[in-house]
Amino acid sequence: MGMYDRILVPTDGSDGVERAVRHAVDLAVQHGATVHALYVVNSASYAGMPMESSWEGIDEMLRGDAEDAVSLVEGLGDDYDVPVETAVIDGSPSREIVRYAEDNDCDLIVMGTHGRGGIDRLLLGSVAETVVRSSTVPVLTVRVGDAT
Repeated sequence: MGMYDRILVPTDGSDGVERAVRHAVDLAVQHGATVHALYVVNSASYAGMPMESSWEGIDEMLRGDAEDAVSLVEGLGDDYDVPVETAVIDGSPSREIVRYAEDNDCDLIVMGTHGRGGIDRLLLGSVAETVVRSSTVPVLTVRVGDAT
């Protein structure tokens, strides 16, 4: 048994997140751990859309993106013989990431951060920053994009 048995890697399916996923898989190989791939559907992000929009269509699209994102993690896990458990849940990303990690006895959260600073961080917030501040589980952040 290694230092890490269960490693959580939240994913949003973006290109840059693959770097964080690779870190999680590498750590899982070294520690004989299972990777938990989590996609949080942030339904609040489309709550302000006009009512004539098809909620069902939007939900299907978001769930399709979520399944694609966790499938990519599964594929990387398969490449290295790392077991991967997947989950797609609804809610506030930072809150649900912390909750999932604690509820599933994860030993580490590995997540990407875009490294935004200044006004961008103030206006956009940072899921990674919120997770780091509120998680009882250690968090490893991986820079996945250029600072803007």
